[in-house]
Amino acid sequence: MRREPACGAGPRRVSAAPPAALALRDPLASLPEPAWLVGGCVRDALLGRPVADVDVITSGDPAVAAKALSRAHGASRFELSRDFGAWRLTGGTLPWQVDIMPMLGETLDEDLRRRDFTVNALALPVSGDPVIVDHHRGMDDLSQRRLVLVGPTALTDDPVRVIRLARLADSLGFTVDPDARAAAHTAAGGLMNVPGERVMEEFSRIICASDPVAAITALDDVGGLTALIPELGDCRGVEQSIYHHLDVLGHTYEVLGNVARIQRDPAEVFRGNAPMVAVALRTPLADGFTCGDALRLTALLHDMAKAQTRGVTDEGRVTFVWHDRVGADMADALMRRLRTSNRLREFVVHGVRQHLVLGFLVHRQPLSLVQYDRYLRRVAPDSIEAIVLSVADRLATDGPRTTPIQITRHLTLARDMLAAHARINEMEPIRSAIDGAKLAELLERRPGPWVAELLIAIREERLMGRLGDAVATERFARAWNAASPGAP
Repeated sequence: MRREPACGAGPRRVSAAPPAALALRDPLASLPEPAWLVGGCVRDALLGRPVADVDVITSGDPAVAAKALSRAHGASRFELSRDFGAWRLTGGTLPWQVDIMPMLGETLDEDLRRRDFTVNALALPVSGDPVIVDHHRGMDDLSQRRLVLVGPTALTDDPVRVIRLARLADSLGFTVDPDARAAAHTAAGGLMNVPGERVMEEFSRIICASDPVAAITALDDVGGLTALIPELGDCRGVEQSIYHHLDVLGHTYEVLGNVARIQRDPAEVFRGNAPMVAVALRTPLADGFTCGDALRLTALLHDMAKAQTRGVTDEGRVTFVWHDRVGADMADALMRRLRTSNRLREFVVHGVRQHLVLGFLVHRQPLSLVQYDRYLRRVAPDSIEAIVLSVADRLATDGPRTTPIQITRHLTLARDMLAAHARINEMEPIRSAIDGAKLAELLERRPGPWVAELLIAIREERLMGRLGDAVATERFARAWNAASPGAP
């Protein structure tokens, strides 16, 4: 049922604020008046959810307020934005991170009117009467567990709120008001015009959600996924080969879910190799992502080129030739548009480009240690993550022509590859007894790419235990050089 905006209804004060909400005020007692707790911290406290950070607005000077709070708690403070005058405080005796901002407008009423959803347009005075200020029936919507827009232009005013709508619907388990859903579909196209950093900041919370598939599905439901990554929208309904049981987008969701499942419990798939997988996926990468979180993003994008590369042979076989390479270029363009760090972009792009390689080795088992090493060097520095993605992809491929033995062989190879990775790491550094410059001098050749090729050949000989001291290394290098097509 359509509900008219309540902007003109005047404030309603709810005096029965629960203790969890009132407890937010105590650490902020040193703030000069007037100041109000607003947004998600009030909402979460009223819902009985844990509060990790709080937002405070003031009609005074945020810098003065930040200084007073910093002194009271021995907290660090820094200016978030010179343009908007916001300050952030962390540490000391503060129980959470605090952001202090000027009011949006001249009055509290005007500030709340400019917010996104009614459940986020609730305010609690830092001092004075312990009441919830509710101008937009947010308490009603909180009790009904629904997301309603404060005003009809809330999403077009800031399209990033489309992503936030999906994130809150997922994380809070709230329903989306039909008018809000329709407005989101209209506003989603504006995401292309928003600075990439702002989009990525909100989108990263979708990727890192406890259930990323549910969060992405919620984003798709309000039109945000197709607007943000049109290539994924193109994958909807794209049929695959008889080895697949889902269309490309459905398969992508399942791979993403498998990565998240492995991230939570690697032992379910990798057994004795689980500890090394867990360590790798927990390792911080960049932009607030762990390697496991970044692998979720890679999983979401790994087949993004399939709609563009789909073909059918004369025999009726569905193909996606070079979708890994084309997809890597697409992922690179997306990550640049979102202005991620180079490290995160390189991780994702490299993962998309290499996601098929392990599968190509399944029918070449058993492999030698040198063959394991070649694969691991090819997908380095994110070798373990590449193995996890390959397994997640394989487990999401279960069509009429897929057999249990195919899946078993892939899993066996992945586990053996991890064991080889551990064995090779124990042998590192695997260096030539003669460095590259000296080899060029001994062979009377100008340095060039051939030196790297020779050093790799020497590494592989050492892996097989066939090469030791400098004398043996020089002998091998001369024989290798004599057989090299580019040798003088």
